Amino acid sequence: MRVGSFVLAAQFPGQGQGEALHRAVRSAEVAEEAGLDGVWLGEHHFVPYGTCPSAITLAALLLGRTRRLRVGTAVSVLPTVHPVALGEQAALLHVTSGGRFSLGVGRGGPWVDLEVFGMGLEAYEKGFPESLDLLVRWLREPSVSASGERFAFREVPVVPRPSEALTQVPGPEVVVACTSPASVRLAAERGLPMLLGMHIGDEEKAEMVALWQRCARAAGRPGEEIRGAAHVSAGVCQIADRRTDAVETLLKAMPGWLKQGLDAHVTVDGRIRGMRDPLEYTELLCGLHPVGTPRLCADRLAATSERTGIARFALFTEGSGDLAATEENLRRLGAEVLPHLR
Repeated sequence: MRVGSFVLAAQFPGQGQGEALHRAVRSAEVAEEAGLDGVWLGEHHFVPYGTCPSAITLAALLLGRTRRLRVGTAVSVLPTVHPVALGEQAALLHVTSGGRFSLGVGRGGPWVDLEVFGMGLEAYEKGFPESLDLLVRWLREPSVSASGERFAFREVPVVPRPSEALTQVPGPEVVVACTSPASVRLAAERGLPMLLGMHIGDEEKAEMVALWQRCARAAGRPGEEIRGAAHVSAGVCQIADRRTDAVETLLKAMPGWLKQGLDAHVTVDGRIRGMRDPLEYTELLCGLHPVGTPRLCADRLAATSERTGIARFALFTEGSGDLAATEENLRRLGAEVLPHLR
């Protein structure tokens, strides 16, 4: 089992953006010190929900600050960037970090980001498969051309070529954020592992893994690839000597952050958004994920792994909104929870 932290650089009420980003960087450093396997970095634009606008840029900083930790994006929003530009950056990080970089990508939402970056709503609604295929080709082939609806260009060499890294790894892994049967099928047909969100529980995640396996087999993916798919489960983790204390910590801090962060999202076309109640959502997360004593947290992670077949976790540990509390949470995760899982 591989346990990492999920870093959003969340800006809690009353905090500055620099404070949120400092906590994000420091929490990654502590994650390595605590013995975690990796960090996964969120990406958001124009909202305090997450103050990191470029997960791959922050990944570059953290790869330079660490020596063992795997650093991944969760996720780089593909409809707002050119897939070749993202592929070049991913290849660069893969080569220079010795293969410690993972590229998580997702479709994002129908946000005003699409207007600002000039990609348009069609990039979100129809363009994701084409972008994903071009990105994967860039990370796997020595030269690439394109003749699709959105991207068309003559053949050019891939520089740097990630398959020539000293690690002998063929290229950075690509993980796809999946929230619907359509995205599960998309990932499965390409043999790409999934990142499953913190808003769903074990039963739904197990169903999505089973669907991925069926679609991968139907697409003719190799059996070894299907059995070895390293899906990632996102969740929340808060550790305390009593479960009630852990829950109270999150109920005090997270609803205010969720309300101001989620309310700040603006749709590109004025469509009506359905928003979760922040308090109810926090309570839901406390029930779904490892929130409580170290023993409870270890048991919850083990149970999720057994029910879903997923052995990689990205756990949101900054739910207190406080740097010192986040550091303590990470250190307890490493010292008091991970030994039970290994």
